[in-house]
Amino acid sequence: MMKGLRIRLEKEGIRASLFDLEADIMEVVWGHSWDTFTVADVHRELERQRNIAYTTVMTTVNRLTDKELLEREREGRRYIYRARMDRDEFLRAMTREVLDSLPDVGLDEAVAYLVER
Repeated sequence: MMKGLRIRLEKEGIRASLFDLEADIMEVVWGHSWDTFTVADVHRELERQRNIAYTTVMTTVNRLTDKELLEREREGRRYIYRARMDRDEFLRAMTREVLDSLPDVGLDEAVAYLVER
């Protein structure tokens, strides 16, 4: 379902499969419960926390679109974005993809670990 998924075992939560700025952007989007938003909306929120270039935010939002976490449509000269899933749906999809990628040999151990957690 999600493109470009990779797992970083040293990270937790959504940062295990998203780069830090990607995760920060998705947290902003999910935290504001925006139906739609622009790059400028995200940039404005991230600027409250740190100095970050608009083009950096734009590039990362485009990467999230390529990974199919966001979708966009053109409105005049700009794009309007929308999250394709909420945070819980993302975590479920991430878990599903990790489990689907395991060889059958390790599946029992993975399920036992999840039940234990």
